[in-house]
Amino acid sequence: MQKIINVLAIASGVVSTALVVSGVFVYVNRDSIVDSIKSQAIEAVTGSLGGGLGGAGLGGSLPTGANDLGGTPQASAPQGSSMGLSVPGSAF
Repeated sequence: MQKIINVLAIASGVVSTALVVSGVFVYVNRDSIVDSIKSQAIEAVTGSLGGGLGGAGLGGSLPTGANDLGGTPQASAPQGSSMGLSVPGSAF
């Protein structure tokens, strides 16, 4: 019985030591781990776009559409009694 208890105590000590060592490892290397996860996430997002931004993420610029605005006729608001649905019982 004593041998079983000793084996369980040693196994518990090994598990506790492994847990503490892994926690210290993560704490010491947390900056590099975060940077690695960020770069993987950015790569996954830009890879799934399939070039849909046209190189905007690589220093290109997005089109603003400003050159399409010149000379475009503007729609006017409706005038008179045809300004929408009438309210029943109203004098309009």
